[in-house]
Amino acid sequence: MTDRAEPILRVVPRPADINSNGHIFGGWILSQMDIAGGIVAGRTAKGSTATVAIDAMEFIAPILLSDIISIYAQVERRGRTSMAIRIEVIADRGSEDVKVTSGLFTFVALDENHRPRPLPPID
Repeated sequence: MTDRAEPILRVVPRPADINSNGHIFGGWILSQMDIAGGIVAGRTAKGSTATVAIDAMEFIAPILLSDIISIYAQVERRGRTSMAIRIEVIADRGSEDVKVTSGLFTFVALDENHRPRPLPPID
């Protein structure tokens, strides 16, 4: 990802999010990534969206309880009704930043009947 100026979401894991190995559950970070991707998708679609696919998900390093997690997301590809959003997660470990996971999430814009609708033109 080229620009990490502003994270879409910044979160701190809680003790309830930890597994027996002392790492954060993969499902927890997946849900945080989906939230961040949904924020970008909603802004891009100027309305309601839904996650329809998660591709190329890669867990690179474990997330620790003491990490501060920053989630970066940007639209990588636009279709007629859908968009692919690249999401990258960085753990702040005090003296270093560690890339812990990344993925490509696909969202579709929805109308009032929860059916796909065309994306608005790019501003």
